Amino acid sequence: MGPATFLPLTVAEAAERGWDQVDFVYVCGDAYVDHPSFGAAIICRLLEAKGFRVGIVAQPDWRNPASVAVFGEPRLGFLVSAGNMDSMVNHYTVAKRRRRTDAYSPGGQMGKRPDHAAVVYANLIRRTFKRTPIILGGIEASLRRLAHYDYWSDALKRSILLDSGADLVSYGMGERSIVDIAEALDAGLAITDLTYIPSTVCRVRSLDHVYDYELLPSWDELRADKLAFARSFATQYANSDPFTGTRLVEPYSDTLFVVQNPPAEPLSQEELDMVYRLPFARAWHPSYDTQGGIPALSEVRFSLTSNRGCFGECAFCALTFHQGRIVVGRSHDSLVEEARAMTEDPAFKGYIHDVGGPTANFRQPACAKQLKAGACANRRCLAPEPCPRLEVDHSDYVALLRRLRALPGVKKVFVRSGIRFDYVMLDADPTFLRELVEHHVSGQLRVAPEHVSVPVLNCMGKPPHQMYQQFVQAFDAECQRVGKEQYVVPYLMSSHPGSTLDCAVELAEFCRDMGYNPEQVQDFYPTPGSMATAMYYTGVDPRTMQPVYVPKDPHEKAMQRALIQYRNPKNRKLVREALRRAGREDLMSSLAPVPHKASPTQRKTSPIQHKKKAHEQR
Repeated sequence: MGPATFLPLTVAEAAERGWDQVDFVYVCGDAYVDHPSFGAAIICRLLEAKGFRVGIVAQPDWRNPASVAVFGEPRLGFLVSAGNMDSMVNHYTVAKRRRRTDAYSPGGQMGKRPDHAAVVYANLIRRTFKRTPIILGGIEASLRRLAHYDYWSDALKRSILLDSGADLVSYGMGERSIVDIAEALDAGLAITDLTYIPSTVCRVRSLDHVYDYELLPSWDELRADKLAFARSFATQYANSDPFTGTRLVEPYSDTLFVVQNPPAEPLSQEELDMVYRLPFARAWHPSYDTQGGIPALSEVRFSLTSNRGCFGECAFCALTFHQGRIVVGRSHDSLVEEARAMTEDPAFKGYIHDVGGPTANFRQPACAKQLKAGACANRRCLAPEPCPRLEVDHSDYVALLRRLRALPGVKKVFVRSGIRFDYVMLDADPTFLRELVEHHVSGQLRVAPEHVSVPVLNCMGKPPHQMYQQFVQAFDAECQRVGKEQYVVPYLMSSHPGSTLDCAVELAEFCRDMGYNPEQVQDFYPTPGSMATAMYYTGVDPRTMQPVYVPKDPHEKAMQRALIQYRNPKNRKLVREALRRAGREDLMSSLAPVPHKASPTQRKTSPIQHKKKAHEQR
């Protein structure tokens, strides 16, 4: 079977392989794209490599049970995922307005999947297949594996395992757990017996055979007391490491318990390389050609995933709950092999769009201890102060980028997935920054200071603002050294927990002093699984149980956003009201709207300034 052979979407395609039944049916909210940037492709190709037959049902009609019965009853079970994105984030803006396009659907068409897709698909399957095992995976299920706050209904929801009627949740990066599940089912074990597999969540009727667990607050306690939810979240967060995490039990009644097994160990470098050598077609299924293809592929088609995991621990990011804090990097040979394959694609124009991951310049664990004893449960690696054990070293990443840009057919290698600027500044060796500026920036480098106010940065888990200023100065100096006019473009976030109007005014003054006119600002989006979402719901920091100010009123949030975008004449009224409320009428003139063409700050030519065209929504 050649690398361009897709897995079957129909019974006819399965029959062409000589299959009269599939082992698993993978039901997915995304269109079928056979590329390693899509979780469904990785899981299905991995199962194929282990000898299992997998059929794919992509974006079924959730109103019609027959749409999930394309292959009939699978021999071993249904695998269900909402897709690469949470279906609610995919469908709605932070203002809860319906989005117009879906990059994971043919031609960007919206409406090809339901809200809360994983729950809807699983219930649809169960209507027809009463006893067939159903295993949920993907980011939507992973981050809802226990009781969680649902922003869109402004309510607490039970574990997705209960609302979906599924048998198991495979959480996190599921390569280890899905193979364990498949092999156990293939050996004849019942799905109800699979209560022990790492990185899975199951339900049990009794705790008689559940050992070495920590009891979380019950569902009734969580509904009655938001502080109980904060304590529960803190316990979950502290047990998200594969080396130190313990089994967690969330009671729903005297005869119903949801059990989260400890996380599986991250893949080794060799195992990660193996995953990326699976025979991906690296394209969308040809059936989508006439519909315009799948837009999401264009951004990643010529990009390289070089690492997994992140020890940055930004509070608004749920990555700790999904990929974990231990970073694993692919080998140089694996990445070079993939890059060479890209150069043979007729559509490749010589540009590798990105070499990165959750954080591009993390290529190894924060310290050697993490690979033996795990990440510290009560200490962060980078912020607000770097851990004394933190090992800062960009030499491996520099060597990788040098190999990639030396490949025949490669004109330019970009770094676009985001770097931690504080990690760059902690490196005594300036080589990475120098080569980043000289070879890997396309005019603009996007970094994420997010805010400038100390209380907000502390809630976010971000470094002090002075670190960002030092980075911009160092970047500016390197640009001048090589004679390039390049720009740092900061991502900014409004209305994050901890942000008062005073904090928003401070951020507006930063934009004024910098000459930065952000046309797009990201409002904080409370999504399941993040520390900041727990703050938003409970009003406390789960790590300390200390109160945190949370801007929830839509009008106040509009004022905070308007302050950052004070140059827009449409925001004049909101800005003036915000300044009066904050007791900062002294800023009425300096934070007044200015027509863009007449703004003197927009005519400055220093590389520290920011061009209008660079201000894109994250």
